[in-house]
Amino acid sequence: MIRPFLRFGPFLVFALVAGVQPASAQQDAANLGTKLMADATVKAAVEAIRAAEPQTVEDQVRLCEVEAPPFKEQNRAEVYARMFREAGLQNVRIDKEGNVLGDRPGSQPRPRLVFSAHLDTVFPEGTNVKVKREGSMLRGPGIGDDCRGLAVVLAVIRAMNQAKVQTAGSITFAGTVGEEGLGDLRGVKYLFNDGMKGQIDRFVSIDGTGLGITNVAVGSLRYRVTFKGPGGHSYGAFGLSNPLHALGRAVETISQFEVPSDPKTTFNVGRVGGGTSVNSIPFESWFEMDMRSASPAALQAIDAKFQRAVDDAVKAEDARWKKNVLSVDKALVGNRPAGQTAPTSPIVQAAISVTRALGVAVTLDEGSTDSNIPMSLGIPAITIDGGGRGSGSHALDEAFDSTNSSVGSQRALLIAIALTQM
Repeated sequence: MIRPFLRFGPFLVFALVAGVQPASAQQDAANLGTKLMADATVKAAVEAIRAAEPQTVEDQVRLCEVEAPPFKEQNRAEVYARMFREAGLQNVRIDKEGNVLGDRPGSQPRPRLVFSAHLDTVFPEGTNVKVKREGSMLRGPGIGDDCRGLAVVLAVIRAMNQAKVQTAGSITFAGTVGEEGLGDLRGVKYLFNDGMKGQIDRFVSIDGTGLGITNVAVGSLRYRVTFKGPGGHSYGAFGLSNPLHALGRAVETISQFEVPSDPKTTFNVGRVGGGTSVNSIPFESWFEMDMRSASPAALQAIDAKFQRAVDDAVKAEDARWKKNVLSVDKALVGNRPAGQTAPTSPIVQAAISVTRALGVAVTLDEGSTDSNIPMSLGIPAITIDGGGRGSGSHALDEAFDSTNSSVGSQRALLIAIALTQM
């Protein structure tokens, strides 16, 4: 279904929906950046967010120094909810999954844009999260991914309110949980499948540093594979099938997988464990496996190879000792669907237009972000970088260079306005 276009002044409000878009929608979206930059109210908002960049960086540091380990984001969520209220959002709440939400109503409840960043980090509880400053350089775990995104979301809210930007549609601003690792996008899954099911017309996530636009969702499957057997003394019970040897057989087979380079398809055994002592045949061993591709078909194909490799490893280990005592459990612990928002779609064309209007080169990327979920559902979605330059993502010495970072804030603001008004 294609919603009609509504004109307000010289600008176009385009309703973004799944499916094919008329050429006129693409053309209007492609010209939107220049039109927005000529509007007095929008120009005032852009100047407000540019001038407030020092505060945005301070917010980035403040949020980064509140721990948000996997599945334990509540402390940062409470701080972020308070900042949402202070910024003037309505109906600020923390939902059942732990997402922080706040509304900025437009003249109409729909179309509704969700404009978000993620609260969680990859770092365990107890990590030193103190940020170190060296001129324009900030160093600390999570400073770019995704404290930068969280701070830019706040900056957009304040600039829109300061310039009194009126939008036709409404915006729900969000800080989501569970974007990283085994969080498996649980926060955004809850939004689309339960908390805001059927209420979201388009979605933007700010994630990381730089000025790229992600319109291709790299899907992933993640397994925890557990081999089990009777176990025993390494000397007295010698001759029993060994779960850890079966694990080794499986990993060796996996290491020899041939995968396509186009579409890029990857695999990784990232963690292993098991056993009780050096002189014991383990009763249990396990490994965790990650497979990724932007192609659902390629992901399905490597998953099938993985399943066979594990099953064959159990059979081979039992056959080696002429036993039938091993079992294996392949628990799916992560499922991020692949998807894509077409480069010609109005939401991508609007982001491109705004980026060019700021004099920035356009880069379309692929990645695994909160936008995987709406993309897989056919809901227009992109993930944008938050500006600045970053390095060492997911490392304890992650760095963020704030030189010219305000360009990322300005672009985020213009995209938010573009997708709700004009």
